[in-house]
Amino acid sequence: MFAAIAVSYGITVLALILLAIGTRKMLATIRLGQPDPNRRDNPGKRVQTLIREVLGHTRMRQWNLIGIAHWFVFVGFFSLFLTLITAYGQVISPAFTIPFIGNFIPYELFAEFITWSTGIGILILIAIRQITRLRKPPRKSRFYGSTMWQGYYVEATIVAIVVCVLLLRGLEGAAVGPIAWTWHYPLTYPFIKMFSSFSVSTIDIWIRTIATIKIAVSMLWFIVIATNLTMGVAWHRFLAFFNIYFKRNAGGAPSLGELPPILTKGKPINFEDPADDDLFGIGKIEDMTWKGLLDLTTCTECGRCQSQCPAWNTEKPLSPKLLITAMRDHAYAKAPYLLAVSPEARAALPDEVRQEAERPLVGVDGVITPDILWSCTSCGACVQQCPVDIEHIDHIVNMRRHQVLVESDFPSELGSVFRNLETKGNPWGMNASTRNDWIKECDFPITVLDGQIPEDIEYLFWVGCAGAYEDRAKKTTKAVAELLHRAGVKFGVLGDGETCTGDAARRSGNEFLFQMLASQNVETLNTVFENRASKKIIVTCPHCFTTLGRDYKQLGISLELIHHTQLLNRLVREKHLVPIVPLNQTITYHDPCYLGRHNQVYAPPRELLEASGAQLVEMPRNSERSFCCGAGGARMWMEEKLGERINMARVDEAIATEAAGVAVACPFCRVMISDGAAAREDVVEVFDVAQLLLKSIG
Repeated sequence: MFAAIAVSYGITVLALILLAIGTRKMLATIRLGQPDPNRRDNPGKRVQTLIREVLGHTRMRQWNLIGIAHWFVFVGFFSLFLTLITAYGQVISPAFTIPFIGNFIPYELFAEFITWSTGIGILILIAIRQITRLRKPPRKSRFYGSTMWQGYYVEATIVAIVVCVLLLRGLEGAAVGPIAWTWHYPLTYPFIKMFSSFSVSTIDIWIRTIATIKIAVSMLWFIVIATNLTMGVAWHRFLAFFNIYFKRNAGGAPSLGELPPILTKGKPINFEDPADDDLFGIGKIEDMTWKGLLDLTTCTECGRCQSQCPAWNTEKPLSPKLLITAMRDHAYAKAPYLLAVSPEARAALPDEVRQEAERPLVGVDGVITPDILWSCTSCGACVQQCPVDIEHIDHIVNMRRHQVLVESDFPSELGSVFRNLETKGNPWGMNASTRNDWIKECDFPITVLDGQIPEDIEYLFWVGCAGAYEDRAKKTTKAVAELLHRAGVKFGVLGDGETCTGDAARRSGNEFLFQMLASQNVETLNTVFENRASKKIIVTCPHCFTTLGRDYKQLGISLELIHHTQLLNRLVREKHLVPIVPLNQTITYHDPCYLGRHNQVYAPPRELLEASGAQLVEMPRNSERSFCCGAGGARMWMEEKLGERINMARVDEAIATEAAGVAVACPFCRVMISDGAAAREDVVEVFDVAQLLLKSIG
């Protein structure tokens, strides 16, 4: 008995001491991050989001069976804590039960049900891990690059705990000596029968022994995680609550759409008069905010982001998971250097710590290589899939910001794009005077606004750079304009008064250029909508949709953005547009990332296609799990030199549906899908949804 008590309570004291030390180190590391004052607003909403995501497992349920199994394991992890308390009593007295509830039938039923469901759940997760690992090539497995021993250890610990609880319940029942099945042991009666022949003294010895093993296994788990602060597969059980609570959007929406402003000392940079010590993005790991460092620490290495990433799936070096874990490992390896209180203390650190401190965050020999950093299309698949709400895109763009604004180190193709945006107001470098050329090709009047919008005009039609200059996108622009004209919608355009919204500049990291373009547009829009309570803007480009409607709020203007598929769908429903010539052909629809994942617009384009008489055939990856075309994150303007071209992978998926055409709702997607189809020499045609609707109206 004394040995069991000494082992159980001794290892518990050791575990708690080490856990306290480890937790203190972790908090000190996270506190190295910069202030972020935007994480504590709307505490009520944040609590609601936390409860909904945690108890409802809303992010995990995207994966059906995995989500259900994980829910039971999650509940078991916390619910079975009382069985651990029981074990501490049992090493002293085998007959110990928790006062008041220990023999309460509802509690016993709950404990046994959760034990069994936790055991079944963890066995399902183990099976899925192994099937995924063995049946898929290494890079195709979402566990590729994960620290596998950590996952195996956590799984083994849970299995051991479940076995211990079931054995203890059987021994407890055998000690009481029920003759038949009883509600006190509703799901462990077979174990009672297994031990029914044991003597009372033998049962007591077995209870103490297994209770000691249960305590030792549990405390060893705490010792392991306390000495491995980068063991996210274990630590996320505690940190996920905080990471979800402090997510960017208090209401629970994924951290997609607009990009956050550059913060320095917790405040947005004043680009008109920046301070000498302002931080322009993330150049060193300590330039991250504390929430960014919490993100890194919370990563479970589950690989869901990796499995959905278009860059990784086309043999590029970017894996969102491996990017986060590389930054995490670097942060914790460098932390002792950053926390050292004096030069002498730093000099006394081991060589590997000082070498890690000198390692660049981004560089050929850095933690993150340029090829990794610039492979991102900002499609949002990683953020959409992450079960603990890590904000991958924000961190990637913040590193790009430093590379562009401080290091002037970026892909060479972006140099001409930046110049074109700065001097011509569009990435193609076309003259502003030609923005109206598409109007000359229309056989109906179009109002070009000059100053304030007239009262009889309801909408501003923001044509965008692609819609004005790119030949394929111009077809969409003209189709939308004609449909609006036919429906009797009053709209006007700015013509050469438009300039680029700055999407490519911002998402490639050139925040200064974005601020310049955005400020110019905000001034124009304030003039156009002067004295207007409702500022309605129609766009055909999801990138303009996001930038104008969401990023521009940071500049003090609130606009009501309407994607053309949303407005056209409403006009069809209200009978202002009536399709009379059914298309009678199969069409597959490609979800633009910046319309779908970033803005949750999925139904209107599909409803329009159905209204047009098309037979919709979905690609395997659609809606929330749609596969990127490869143009986002300013990748439209960069050569794709590594791996398979992303647009080719998407086109192959579209061709495999055997649909006669591919419908899109984004000018960038149209370019990428059209070019991919041409490269495959396939006859599949690519249209914007508006063109198909116009064709069906006749």
